[in-house]
Amino acid sequence: MIDILEHLNAVQREVSRTGETVTVLMRRSYQAEPAELWDALTDPERMRRWFMPVTGELRVGGTFQLQGNAGGEILECEPPRRFKVTFGGPNSLLELRLLPGAGSSTELELEHSMSEAPAPGGAGALWVGPGWDGGLLGLALYVTGELPADADPVQMANSPEVISYNEQSVRVWIEAVRSSGTTSEADLTEGAKTSLAQFAPDATL
Repeated sequence: MIDILEHLNAVQREVSRTGETVTVLMRRSYQAEPAELWDALTDPERMRRWFMPVTGELRVGGTFQLQGNAGGEILECEPPRRFKVTFGGPNSLLELRLLPGAGSSTELELEHSMSEAPAPGGAGALWVGPGWDGGLLGLALYVTGELPADADPVQMANSPEVISYNEQSVRVWIEAVRSSGTTSEADLTEGAKTSLAQFAPDATL
């Protein structure tokens, strides 16, 4: 069983807006050395265990494609500290940073900026934040050895347990957007409805 509250509370979430650019910033600590976490984040064989299959030329200047999801171009890569890619289009930038934490832990920072967000103001965060919550959850379960060897992350994403996690994630992101003051309440409500329809179809506001 997934401890939904524990995993949701393990992540720090921020939403900001500069002009028409909306940025989601997430932080989570993992009990793994930076080099180990980097390998889990970049090795295709390991990524498919906790995230999804990826193909492409995984080098600076190359491109990648997540199976059934977004693709992009690899802009910067400094192992084992950070990489930056386009994600789904040139106006959507994703950067992951790994910082040594206490003991053998690593602080992961995920920053996703969109200059053409799919909703007005900070409400655009509701399109990507819950999805990244799912990714950070999968990585946590993988790092701690809680994922079975034959686990299929795609199938897990459709399980009732994960759908419930998604619903609570959307609600947490609603509050993060509201606290940021980056959009109107009306646009936030519309964005929340769309986000729930995507990540937890049976849930309502």
